Amino acid sequence: MFRVRFRAAIWRYEGKGGWYFVTVPADRAPSTRGGWGRSAVRAIVGGVAWSTSVWRGKDGRTLLPLPKRIRDLDPDRYRVGARITVDLEF
Repeated sequence: MFRVRFRAAIWRYEGKGGWYFVTVPADRAPSTRGGWGRSAVRAIVGGVAWSTSVWRGKDGRTLLPLPKRIRDLDPDRYRVGARITVDLEF
């Protein structure tokens, strides 16, 4: 198992659903060779962990979705543009 840490800004996809993401730096990203270009990970933000997947966007970036239940823990801290520390295990 690998564990990586990085800081990234939260951004919102403006399309259908309006998902929130952080972009995983290329040198910290796991392989996304699974189905639909996804890779299972365990993400940890602010001491809260959850199981999720990262996936490769059309532009080649690796994306980590940031669920509402995490953002709602501290809306001022987890807002669009805020830089957060993320740990990924894969």
